[in-house]
Amino acid sequence: MSANTSPAAIETNGINTVPDAERHGRPAGLFWPWAASNLSLAGIAFGVYIVGLGLSAWQALTAGAVGYLLSFLLVGAVSVAGPRTGAPTMAVSRLPFGRQGNKLPTAFSYLSNVGWETVLVTLSAMGGAAILARTAPSAFATHGSGSAPTTAATALCFAVTALSVVLVGMFGHALIMRVQAWLTVVIAVFTVAYLVIMIPKLDLGRLGSLHGGGPAAFLGGIVLAMTLLGLGWVNCGADYSRYLPRRTAAGPIAGWTTFGGVLAPLVLLVFGVLMTAGDPKLAAAASADPVGALAERLPTWFLVPYLLTAIGGFVSGAIMDIYSSGMSMLALGVPIRRHLAVLVDGVLMTAGGFYLLFVSDSFFATFQAFLSIIGVAMAAWCAVFLVDVWRFRGRDGESWPPPELARRVGWPAVAAMVAATAVGLGLITSTDENLAHAVGYLLTPGAKSGTWGAANLGVVAALPLAAALYAVLLKATHRR
Repeated sequence: MSANTSPAAIETNGINTVPDAERHGRPAGLFWPWAASNLSLAGIAFGVYIVGLGLSAWQALTAGAVGYLLSFLLVGAVSVAGPRTGAPTMAVSRLPFGRQGNKLPTAFSYLSNVGWETVLVTLSAMGGAAILARTAPSAFATHGSGSAPTTAATALCFAVTALSVVLVGMFGHALIMRVQAWLTVVIAVFTVAYLVIMIPKLDLGRLGSLHGGGPAAFLGGIVLAMTLLGLGWVNCGADYSRYLPRRTAAGPIAGWTTFGGVLAPLVLLVFGVLMTAGDPKLAAAASADPVGALAERLPTWFLVPYLLTAIGGFVSGAIMDIYSSGMSMLALGVPIRRHLAVLVDGVLMTAGGFYLLFVSDSFFATFQAFLSIIGVAMAAWCAVFLVDVWRFRGRDGESWPPPELARRVGWPAVAAMVAATAVGLGLITSTDENLAHAVGYLLTPGAKSGTWGAANLGVVAALPLAAALYAVLLKATHRR
């Protein structure tokens, strides 16, 4: 019983490894899945969120670009391990963490994937319901408002998006790659059309009206950009590159992964910042419903293409996550077939979507708390993982240690991740009252309420701390 992703995958000790005979393709092929997964109109809302930290337009653009590039360079570096081993990311993670110790980061990886699936499908439901209420108010808008969508409209959009993600996710890698290639082209065309329609509506004369923030706010913008993009994908880096030949050069693997991941978000970031400068009320509206807010100034005739573009982008990202979450479940040692793993994801995704749509008081507050908490854990894991990638640099695929022969527990890696995660969580804050008590315990009350507390420094601190601890503990263990 396995979560096989293609007929070529073979299972060894719970690890789906792609055999050499079935390896093919070039690193440039990595551009498509990453480009499709990040080509979403939510990227415009991300620009709004970064500005909302109190940054000027130029600060927001710089912080967002730096955060996007840094975080996806991590994804590219993680992707190098895929061709060398033929195994998915969280299976390769057994090398530093051990067979049993690896269950700790894999659990966080699974939560990250399911969390992002939930966020993307929830965004699709909120935006879709808002568009339906505007195009057919008699059927989908609440009586007397003419604009607020009904609960039934929200539930309908959520069900359609979730079902699409589940159905495609059941068929594995081959179908996903074909779907992503088509989605990239279609979404790109409609996204360009959206930008062309909205550019004349931008008030560029207000670009300098946004007041700049201090160093803490600027650093907070970089951290938010990192958690919005690359840190949500680091645990998936090798899942797609593993289909390349073993001797594929590391540079092109990391380069094409990074290029595909950041190209569309950078363009959409610029547009989101410009929209916020021209319409200050947009930030508040986007916090509640980014997709619906971005459609407020669209002509009615373009609402349906806009809706298809938004849903397509969210479906694309969620498909990538549901595929990788199946790999994480297998790495946890859960003997479950792909279609059942996808169904489990669907149930968890539905429960999370219900909380975000009907229980949480603020979508953005809960979303930001999720980004920070998961970002700390995945940053600590990524640092440990990349130390091993550095240790094995220069080796070809045949001389990389096979993940299935990993020790039982890699205590240096486990200890480094636990310590760095504990410190990182103590240095972040949350405006979600249900999650605020679990974080920020290393900050004074004044720091929590100040700009440095809002910067969520724990995400950045976890990276070097975990890498340094792992390197020191590994060296001490080898000496003994």
